[in-house]
Amino acid sequence: MNWEQLCKLGLALPEAVEDVWYRTPALKVRGKAFVRLKEDGQSVVFPLESVDEQEFLIETQPDIYFITDHYRGYPAVLARLSALRAPECRMRLERAWRLKAPKTLVKQLDQRAPAKPRRQRP
Repeated sequence: MNWEQLCKLGLALPEAVEDVWYRTPALKVRGKAFVRLKEDGQSVVFPLESVDEQEFLIETQPDIYFITDHYRGYPAVLARLSALRAPECRMRLERAWRLKAPKTLVKQLDQRAPAKPRRQRP
């Protein structure tokens, strides 16, 4: 994964736009950033729901997720672009987007998502 590929996935979310956050490229929804490229150009920052989620991701997928001291105790995680694959990236982008997007946009996304097929009873 690289930043351009990540952007392509992220821009598929409602009202996502490319912008700048902390002087680095970022994706935002209505002015709120939901992912940004770190200064090293090799990793990105995703906001999370909790520090517990951060700890879980680092513990279960240390090849992808990590933090620096700066992010300790803050609900965010760093992800190595080189280790991030499209399905994981898409899921992480959507979760971060949902944290920052207004409820009306979240509802819009939920309504456009295809319903899961139901099993028919014999």
